[in-house]
Amino acid sequence: MTALYTFSLIAGVVTACDILPRPGDTQGVQHAGQWDQHARLSVDTDPRYTLVRLRVDTTITERHDVLLARFDFDPSDAIGDEYSLMIALDLGDVRRRSANHPYSLGDSIPAYGTVTCLCRPLRPDSVRGTYTIQTRGQRQLAGRIEATLYFTTWDSPRTHVTYRLRQRIHGVRP
Repeated sequence: MTALYTFSLIAGVVTACDILPRPGDTQGVQHAGQWDQHARLSVDTDPRYTLVRLRVDTTITERHDVLLARFDFDPSDAIGDEYSLMIALDLGDVRRRSANHPYSLGDSIPAYGTVTCLCRPLRPDSVRGTYTIQTRGQRQLAGRIEATLYFTTWDSPRTHVTYRLRQRIHGVRP
């Protein structure tokens, strides 16, 4: 009886935390995740160097939550197809958002993304999809993102590129 209880408890915790990947998830590895409670997003564009910088400005005093995360991808054993996606979510006051409710990215949650790759320089257009908050703790925010990041090349606005990001995302307060 005790083994059955322990197994049920472990299965419930693993299911609630969404640790295991779901079918169709992207294979990115999250190497950075920052959650700030008193911050604003700063998106700086430098067309001279074809750069877009996502920064977190922590000089504000009112409650405003921001999540900034980086995912690294290596889709094959070949050299040169690796890329990194940086995603920034402007969550507002996360305490007012419901857990396990998918919020629309771009509409109810402003979202920004950049890509770093061995490809033509890409300018971010938009991020569309959903973000679902799963847990909010004192030091960590965890959830799930199902998004498509849209980009155009810097030298040709007719050339479009998309990247999918569908997996667990978390941020830790510094």
